[in-house]
Amino acid sequence: MEKIYLYNTLTRSKEQLKPIDPPTVTMYSCGPTVYNYAHIGNLRTYVFMDELRRTLKFGGYKTKSVMNITDVGHLVSDGDDGEDKMQTAAKKQNKSPEEIAAMYSSVFFKDLERLNILTPEIIAKATDNITEMIEFVKTLCELGYGYETDDGIYFDISKFDGYGKLSRCNIEDALAGARVAVNTQKRHPADFALWKKAEKNHIMQWQSPWGMGYPGWHIECSTMSKKYLGERFDIHTGGVDHIPIHHENEIAQSEALEGHKVVNMWMHGEFMLVDGGKMSKSLGNVYTIDDLAARGYSPLAFRYFCMNTHYRNKLNFTFTGLDGAQTAYDRLRTSISASANASNNADAKTVEKLSEYKAGIKAAVFDDLNFPLALGELWSISKLPACREVYDTVKELDAIFGLELHVPLEKKQDEIPDDIKAIAEERFEARKSKDWAKSDVLRDKLAELGYSVLDSKTGYELKRK
Repeated sequence: MEKIYLYNTLTRSKEQLKPIDPPTVTMYSCGPTVYNYAHIGNLRTYVFMDELRRTLKFGGYKTKSVMNITDVGHLVSDGDDGEDKMQTAAKKQNKSPEEIAAMYSSVFFKDLERLNILTPEIIAKATDNITEMIEFVKTLCELGYGYETDDGIYFDISKFDGYGKLSRCNIEDALAGARVAVNTQKRHPADFALWKKAEKNHIMQWQSPWGMGYPGWHIECSTMSKKYLGERFDIHTGGVDHIPIHHENEIAQSEALEGHKVVNMWMHGEFMLVDGGKMSKSLGNVYTIDDLAARGYSPLAFRYFCMNTHYRNKLNFTFTGLDGAQTAYDRLRTSISASANASNNADAKTVEKLSEYKAGIKAAVFDDLNFPLALGELWSISKLPACREVYDTVKELDAIFGLELHVPLEKKQDEIPDDIKAIAEERFEARKSKDWAKSDVLRDKLAELGYSVLDSKTGYELKRK
């Protein structure tokens, strides 16, 4: 097994990975709340998680990784305010929470597949683990950490000595700086919900010792990580937005229950910006993989785009940047294709260089997943004289990169996404009905998405600009 060094958010330092039960690395990753489509900022985090799992496997480790699917309990505000996100989406779309969860889970896993993100060994749905969550909360109450109010069961953060150690927030500051809580029965405004009592019209609720209700978001991850990985495990991953609340609360309730440290290493992926600013629906800059595909970009070009920035650095998304990533990715694959079709063997100098660059890639990814540096070494390999050894080396290394560089290159410039074809067909029908206004609107929409349409007496021709 290789020596791998990873940045631990808890200690703010790089540490050598030392699994509890080698060669297996146990890992829990915060998964999606399946109430809406995952946007590219969300998916950047899952690319990071995949980089980690691929690196561990390439380093000779086995992985036992768990990712949760939150289909209940995640309120609109992480601070226990508002409606459950699943209930809100169900009402808005006139569907049941189960239908909402099934629909968006399906799209999410399709996105993972398109990005060549390996599915964790265990997928855990929150609604499949309610009984275990209730038992977890009961035990916390018995230990004196949980208390009951009119609207739920809360965790008393003043009882847990280590509260704030992940975010480096002092508990006195947290209590003093917390806003006035809506629930005045809470002992401290920063106390968080373990279990919420449900109102009669709440469409997701279960019987508990405290009446009908549903779990808090934070208790779900603590419960499912314990169930599937035990009372100690190696790595917990998520986005940086999870650090100050969700993961801080996970640490508090898990360590309060077990009486010792549960997670050895905490790892977090940084935010994605759009055009240098925040991604926001109000700004119209929230994009999905489908949105990128509709504009003619390959999902794997987006993966390549993500890998050019270290997971702990903010990534600024622009379409100019994605254009560059698409061009670079296509050129890289074209170069590797030349070696795939080569019949000659490598000379001594090429063999030496291959060994050197391969060692450089391993050193880069084993040093806290430095994929930008590793991609540079990969480009050096692609510039070597075309030969079968180059192709075989890249095929082996693609187990780390997940870019499908060894897959035969196809000419994709003439392929039109189904979404674009549907808009063009709708426009064609509008023209046949002489609905010229609608036809013009749809032509403009196609132009915005990067496509032009040439009409003829018998039909039309659609081309990417």
